[in-house]
Order: sequence, then C-alpha cells, then structure tokens
Amino acid sequence: MTRLGIIGYTNVAPLLHTLESELSEQPVQWVRGVPTQINTALLSGEVDIANISAFELIQNADALTALPDFSISVLGAVYSVSLFHTVPWAELDGQTIAVTTHSATSVKLLETLLRLDGINAKLERAEPNLEHLLEKYPAALLIGDGALSEWYRLCGPISETTQMFRLPNLGRLSSGRQVQVTDLSTSWYEHTGMPFVFAVWATRKDNPPPLELVLSMRRARRYGVGHLSEIAALEAKRLGLPERIVQHYLWNFRYHLELPDKAGLAKFSSLVAPNGSPLQYWDF
Repeated sequence: MTRLGIIGYTNVAPLLHTLESELSEQPVQWVRGVPTQINTALLSGEVDIANISAFELIQNADALTALPDFSISVLGAVYSVSLFHTVPWAELDGQTIAVTTHSATSVKLLETLLRLDGINAKLERAEPNLEHLLEKYPAALLIGDGALSEWYRLCGPISETTQMFRLPNLGRLSSGRQVQVTDLSTSWYEHTGMPFVFAVWATRKDNPPPLELVLSMRRARRYGVGHLSEIAALEAKRLGLPERIVQHYLWNFRYHLELPDKAGLAKFSSLVAPNGSPLQYWDF
C-alpha cells in the first residue's frame, strides 16, 4: 500500500482531477492536509509520496528526493500567494507582519524578498482572517484558495474588456481602509527573472515511488492540463469565483519542473540554505 499525501488547493486540481480513477486498481491510500501537515507526514513516514512545499525539500535535501518532472511553479503572477498591506512595501521596515501557518515556503519567500529589498520586518504566525489581521497588523500574508478569493474580492470585478493581469492591485476593506496586494511570485520574477517553484512531489530517499504510480500521475496530469476549462469551471463553482478568473489562474502554472523551474528552485535554495545539501531527483 502506497500512502499518497495530497494538498488539495485549486492549483493542484489539474494534477488530481483524474488521478483517483487512474489509481483505482493500485494499492493507494489518500492522505489530505495543508502543506505544513503533509510536509510533516512525509518526513515522519506517515505518507510515502506527497506534493510538498519547495522549502521542505530544500531544508531536508539530505532525506528527500523529488520526482524529476512534477512541480507547482509560476513565471510571474501567481495570485494566490500575496501580501496584503495597508502601508507601502518600503514602509514595512521595522513593522510586524502576520504570516500564514499553512506554508513555510511562502513565508521563506516573503523573508527573502524583504531581505533583498533591505526591509527588516518581524514575521508573526497568525490564522488567516484578512479583515481581522489588518486591524492589528500593517500587512498579512495569505496563500492558497483563500488568498485568490481575497485578491479578487478586493481587486475585482473583471469585465469582458478587462484582462486579469491588468486589474489594479489595490482595493478597500469593509472598514474603508485602502489595501495594496503584492504578488510574491511577481516580485520574485522582478528580482531574478526566474520561475518560482512552490511545490514538488517527493519521497524519502530510502523509499522510491513505484514506477506505475508515477506513470499514472503523468497520465492524470496530461488529462488535466488538456482540460483546464472543464476543471476551472468546477473549481470556480466551488470557490464562488468567475470561471475566467480560475481558468487564467490555472493556465499560469507550470506543472513539469523543466530546466527554468529547476534553476529557479536552485536559486531559492542558494538564498535560504546556502550551505544545504544539493537537491536530488529520481531518474524516471
């Protein structure tokens, strides 16, 4: 029995849409959770293979090996990993920022971007309720479906004549306070010119994945990438967002961990763990 750890955000939907049917005749157990939960489960041996945060791979490179061709990566805007702030980015120096408890990678990315811009801010873990957080903090980091929904609530709506990437990254809270949204993947691209890898599929080094499982995952990805509009419609209904928003969101992702993605991952690794072990990939 292979225990499969799953992070069920919308951005993973194209990889998962038909995976259960692909694996119906294989001995697989599904384990679901947020990134921090699945990261812990893989390292502890509670799951055998999982889509984990990129930073988890980096800081445990001596124990984990990634699949060579699976990622959740973006070149440019990601829309679902954002800092919502009521003061300008540069004025966050010396301030305390609320950050998600669900993803170490996004927190490390924020730390890195602040450091690259010479901003010294304190990061404090908090539960992701944006309106409440911004009553107490000048900025809050949100990730995943909640961040995508908050971004659209503040910066939308979109019309037939408005392109998603041209929506202003400005909005107002219910209190009337203006809030700016900084997309962390866009900021990473502006600093490096590289994609940012948010997640990979990995196993422990002493537990290689079954080849048939990897082949099934590739077949599921092929279907998902080829049917983005169908999957976007389902996810949009679940999230209460326009289909065009979710379809644009999904087609921004890079799911294959190609050379530019590996270069971006290596760059991030050099910034957050300059003395860490080199990243390794299975040869499938």
